[in-house]
Amino acid sequence: MIRPASGPDGTPAPHPSVSRRAERVAPFLAMDVMAAAAAKERRGEGVVRMEVGQPSAPAPRAVIAAARAALDDGRLPYTEALGLPALRERIARHYAETYGVAVPARRVVITTGSSAGFVLAFLSLFDAGDRVAVPQPGYPAYRSILNALDLVPTPLVLRAADRYAPTGAGIRALHAAQPLSGILVMSPANPSGTVIEPERLGELCRTAQGLSLPFISDEIYHGLGYGVPTDTALRYDPDAVVINSFSKTYCMTGWRVGWMVVPDALLRPIERLAQNLYISAPYLSQVAALAAFDAVEEIEAIRLGYAANRDLLLDAFPSLGLGRMHPADGAFYLYADVSGLTNDATAFCRRMLDEAGVAATPGLDFDATEGGHHVRFSFAGSQGDCGEAIRRLRAWLL
Repeated sequence: MIRPASGPDGTPAPHPSVSRRAERVAPFLAMDVMAAAAAKERRGEGVVRMEVGQPSAPAPRAVIAAARAALDDGRLPYTEALGLPALRERIARHYAETYGVAVPARRVVITTGSSAGFVLAFLSLFDAGDRVAVPQPGYPAYRSILNALDLVPTPLVLRAADRYAPTGAGIRALHAAQPLSGILVMSPANPSGTVIEPERLGELCRTAQGLSLPFISDEIYHGLGYGVPTDTALRYDPDAVVINSFSKTYCMTGWRVGWMVVPDALLRPIERLAQNLYISAPYLSQVAALAAFDAVEEIEAIRLGYAANRDLLLDAFPSLGLGRMHPADGAFYLYADVSGLTNDATAFCRRMLDEAGVAATPGLDFDATEGGHHVRFSFAGSQGDCGEAIRRLRAWLL
């Protein structure tokens, strides 16, 4: 029970206790920057928003039409915990059409965004104290969710010599130093945009199988590539746990709907967890997502817009002192080394927002060791936004 703010005699009452789990969860700096940028906009000040990995384009027209039709029907019920059968079958078909990989619809689980997928995967695979390898730099919520579940996120440090992609040798060395209980990788990656090429992905899957470790593949940015082929881990390990979402490629961040592909042995445990943790993903979002796969031309036009934004920034950033970047093979990020400009990327981002009106995310979100001299810029906005960011940064930095 939360205690009152003050006692009967007016003296301050003790604060409610906070769990050690909650204390271990670090702030999500991208969301803090987002809040600061929004406050600046509410004051009437213009901001170029490059801090959050969120498409500026709306959901495809077919998605919105499907949602409207469902609303007109008037009833938005629960679904089965594993999701609408029609959506699970359509996702299974997507794997056959896109990758030539056969995935039974029964192994597809619909989730409340990819975030719920990670919670379900971690809870079903690991016990308290288990060590899970996660990429560094990497998406910060991996660490935070693992910490909240009393698991141990173990940095799998990515190196420039490997194009900032994991290697089998790196995983074996980490496991030899202190045994792991699982491996998580992401391709295309956040924050770097690096794609794990098919041959390397196969090597990683074989390494995990050789060590008898479950392999979790975050494929949320699939469909957003720029010349480097992406492949699914399911081609190399049919028992891999694959997590994906409609948020990024299909411009459906706020709809909160994603999916997992899991081995048969995890289906019932994940179903039990889903039933109790959130019952089901939102019905309306599931109905809308069913239409997303048919919006091929619209989605490709959006991807080409990202490609143009990427080219614009890659051409301009070197002249601004931001030329050292990780490979931006996919997703919609540039992860820039700002050590030539500052030793404190967090303060740099704060000043960049206050003085130049450009919002970006400091690298400490993604890498507690080296992130102090990196900044992630999202190019998921319009080409006009990217051009305006370049103009503002040039005036501020030069």
